[in-house]
Amino acid sequence: MVPLSVLYPEDDRPKEECGIFGVYAPNLEAARLTFFGLFSLQHRGQESCGIAVSDGRRVRMHKDMGLVSQVFNEEILKTLPGHMAIGHTRYSTTGSSVVRNAQPILSRTVYTGDLAVAHNGNLINAKELREELEAKGEKFNTTNDSEVIAKLLARETETDFAKAIANVMARLQGAYSVAVLTIDRIAAFRDPYGVRPLVLGELEGGGYCVASETCAFNPVKAKLLREIRPGEIAVVDANGPRIVQGLPIVRPALCMFEFIYFARPDSVMYDTRLYVARERMGEQLAREHPVEADLVIPVPDTGYPGAIGYSRVSGIPFGEGLIKSRYIHRTFIQPDQRMREMGVRMKLHPLDEAIRGKRLVLVDDSIVRATTTKQIVRMLFESGAKEVHVRITAPPIKFPCYYGIDMASRGELAAAKWTEEEIRERIGATSLGYLSIDGVVKAVGRKKNRFCLACFNGDYPIPVPEEVRKDVFERPKVGAFATVTTKQTSLPFDEIEAEDGEVSVVKQTS
Repeated sequence: MVPLSVLYPEDDRPKEECGIFGVYAPNLEAARLTFFGLFSLQHRGQESCGIAVSDGRRVRMHKDMGLVSQVFNEEILKTLPGHMAIGHTRYSTTGSSVVRNAQPILSRTVYTGDLAVAHNGNLINAKELREELEAKGEKFNTTNDSEVIAKLLARETETDFAKAIANVMARLQGAYSVAVLTIDRIAAFRDPYGVRPLVLGELEGGGYCVASETCAFNPVKAKLLREIRPGEIAVVDANGPRIVQGLPIVRPALCMFEFIYFARPDSVMYDTRLYVARERMGEQLAREHPVEADLVIPVPDTGYPGAIGYSRVSGIPFGEGLIKSRYIHRTFIQPDQRMREMGVRMKLHPLDEAIRGKRLVLVDDSIVRATTTKQIVRMLFESGAKEVHVRITAPPIKFPCYYGIDMASRGELAAAKWTEEEIRERIGATSLGYLSIDGVVKAVGRKKNRFCLACFNGDYPIPVPEEVRKDVFERPKVGAFATVTTKQTSLPFDEIEAEDGEVSVVKQTS
């Protein structure tokens, strides 16, 4: 399938990351369960997907470019027998969008046999690790950083699997939530900052699963047990789940954009339903940026909860002014140049009767390059809107992400180049208002020190090499990285939880 970024280059939203799912389910078809888990995580990546399955004797895998429903069918699922599996749905962050970079990544090891890895996030020391492994004779088949994790695990000599994973974690720098499949078990682990989400669930009737988001549990009849916390390793085998602390937590730094945009609104993170948090963002936005208007309308689909919240606090009626085509991303046919130039019109259609003569509040989740917002505002005015007041439920994005979100380089970010007034003029809006950093944190209901807010304030919780870029393995080698340093403190997770007084501590088992 052709990526949306190629078909519609005008779409400047932050691109989804990746979704991972794993299941250990005796007497059940793991591939089928994983299919439905990935289907629920499709919003996290639409370029490629794959499933690796073990029946206790060997690992089988199928992966390809396209949506989950395009890559898998009944005939393919029948070729993947087994009661344990992991799956992945991908948007490329490191490595180009080609089938060889699809996941899971399969490695053959001396000590554990076949091993498959699915990774959400971005390693910032992947180039260094890859060069080290190549010097030791390793051959790489992909240009993504996830193969580095697979190769490190494959070379690990520690016989205790959790300890082997901990040894690998000690080598990795950056953001990673990872699912692993061997012949006889699955495992999942998360970086010591917890930048990317990861949860553990229990299947109805027996068995366990792991996923990027809780929304993947409902279709497979699983209930949330708890989040896999920063630095933790969960290993599931015939004896059930075992959770150990692989690395000490540095500080919780869950990506705030999971709450604003990426994760599905019915998912739960930090004990908070994201739909509720997004409504509260809209409510807070109305307090920070009130305006006299006739109608509050969302940009479909992610603007809905924020628009409802804005309407509730402001007292301005909520309504629909834009209808979204929900099938535009399913086509294999590329639009011609004229259709590409129409950009937003391919996906959004204005309701002229609802818009004409109205003062509108247009609520959206973010502005990146401002090209999409500009087209929407123009379309609303062309449909007869009297005023268009743009309200954004995120703070201005001023810095790029190096932890697994493909949004833009800093030179492309509107808020890094222009003032808010200059952005307002460029998009043609009557007024423009962003939610403040304190406002978005308040809406989520957790302390600021539990999030990564780097794309808003430039405070990167994990030191970042300046030259890290998406195609790092596809370019000529360059000089050494210069490192941006940040202040770090290492605290036990229990102490952090007690300090915040928000979540009851679940004891670790070893």
